[in-house]
Amino acid sequence: MQLVDTHVHINFEVLQPDLEAVRARWQEAGVVQLVHSCVRPDEFPQIQALADRFPELFFAVGLHPLDADAWHEGLGPEIHRLAASDQRVVAIGELGLDFFKAQNADHQRQVCRQQLEIAAALDLPVIIHCRDAAAAMRELLQEMNDTCGPIRGVMHCWGGNPTETQWFLDLGLYISFSGIVTFKNAHDLHASAQMVPSDRLLIETDCPFLAPVPHRGKRNEPSYVHHVARAVAQLRQEELADLAATTTANARQLFRLPVH
Repeated sequence: MQLVDTHVHINFEVLQPDLEAVRARWQEAGVVQLVHSCVRPDEFPQIQALADRFPELFFAVGLHPLDADAWHEGLGPEIHRLAASDQRVVAIGELGLDFFKAQNADHQRQVCRQQLEIAAALDLPVIIHCRDAAAAMRELLQEMNDTCGPIRGVMHCWGGNPTETQWFLDLGLYISFSGIVTFKNAHDLHASAQMVPSDRLLIETDCPFLAPVPHRGKRNEPSYVHHVARAVAQLRQEELADLAATTTANARQLFRLPVH
């Protein structure tokens, strides 16, 4: 059984002391490819070095919405240059909107729009972070679709209700579920996981954050994506092997990952 973890941050300090052991565990769990997200473009050399170490690692470049105040005039061209500089770059992101505690919603929209334009210019998918901002994200993506054509991408670590989920499905996006889907009280998210069409479904860990049950509250790592897969399969009343095959094929389709 093969799995793809479509969202990791293994460059974070908490994973460095035993990263080789972490890798051995993801290999043992059947994780054959990983997509490393990017919080800030200055992480790029570090993530690139990890991909040199681990050939199964592919990666993105972008600016997280919570870091939107770091945007400056030269950052868009820099993201474009970095994305075009390495064939292992498979996405722009993570980008998006996070209104949970934000005082800079308009600025976040501007920064997100500029990164969406880069992705469209390079024909790359986007990794979208969206927290407490589904309506605004939907509106922005609709605008972009009208001006740049359909935006390809994924709503990562999705936590929305079925109505919001349908908004992004209607826009052609993939929906990725993380360890949150294993939490017993995440009822809206469970309903969302049941309704996503098979050809739009992805799984991830978002490690080192949001470890799934039975590791909740501890450091997350890519091997735990099998817990996410199992929970989603149970919710959808599917065999785990079928869910794994579907989500692996979807990840390779969206991110144009090589098939082993």
